[in-house]
Amino acid sequence: MFLIRALIFVLSAAVGLIAADLLLPGFRIDWADWWGFVLAVLIFAVLQSILSPWIATVAKRNAPALLGGIGIISTLIALVIVVLIPRGGISIGEPFVLTWILAPVIVWLVTALATWLLPMVFIKKKVEERRSEK
Repeated sequence: MFLIRALIFVLSAAVGLIAADLLLPGFRIDWADWWGFVLAVLIFAVLQSILSPWIATVAKRNAPALLGGIGIISTLIALVIVVLIPRGGISIGEPFVLTWILAPVIVWLVTALATWLLPMVFIKKKVEERRSEK
């Protein structure tokens, strides 16, 4: 079950990053270097899983008003780190400020939706497989 959840989290991160690439002209995935994109997705997913609980703990102690924005804040920090990786396969260009404002929102929203919807797909497949075995 842990592996399925991890796979869902990585897939949802990939879907969020791809959505940003499709929707924002300044957000670019280097598809020629697909290993860079895979690396970026894995690093982004790991960072998200580490940053969200850590930022939530810090916010609870120091700034409780920020608790509602933990997902977007951790997404922004993870994006900054992934973009700074030289072979990360993701870059942010013009319109620079607008892209940096919208990218975390889009990636966070799509990732959240994918994390919610993808388990239904996997669970449905497992139920159908078990029914066909009987």
